[in-house]
Amino acid sequence: MLKRLRWPAAGSPPPGSPPPDRLAAAVLLVEIARADFHVEPCERAAIRRVLAGAYGLRRDEAAALVARAEAAAEESVSLYEFTRPLNETLSPAGKVEIVEMLWRVAFADGRLDKYEEHQVRKTADLLYVPHRRFIRAKLEVGREPSRARSLAARANR
Repeated sequence: MLKRLRWPAAGSPPPGSPPPDRLAAAVLLVEIARADFHVEPCERAAIRRVLAGAYGLRRDEAAALVARAEAAAEESVSLYEFTRPLNETLSPAGKVEIVEMLWRVAFADGRLDKYEEHQVRKTADLLYVPHRRFIRAKLEVGREPSRARSLAARANR
């Protein structure tokens, strides 16, 4: 079982696997969508969109990465195994970008659930993102035009 969990001795992922940092980011996004115990289709679409934009992926590549991430999230027992590779490879600014990605998924359904917010906070802490940057990211993403349209549409229902 341990062989299945470890990378080969050369330190590279198994053939056909996404780079560890991409998979880690994707799993964290999936965990945000799952935080309120109900994954909306718009949240899945937001995950694919965010990953495609961040990593320059085609639609099918982003969908495959999300599928791998969902499987990895089901088997995981903590966020640490996904924040560790990001802490090892990302600059402080890169970690803030991950937090912004998390907020985009949390806001995707037009409402921010308390469990989603808690999950973003916990992940930001594990990435050593200062609280002021966590809050600034939340406010900036919350003001994005797509967020405003989504909230307006929900208010008119």
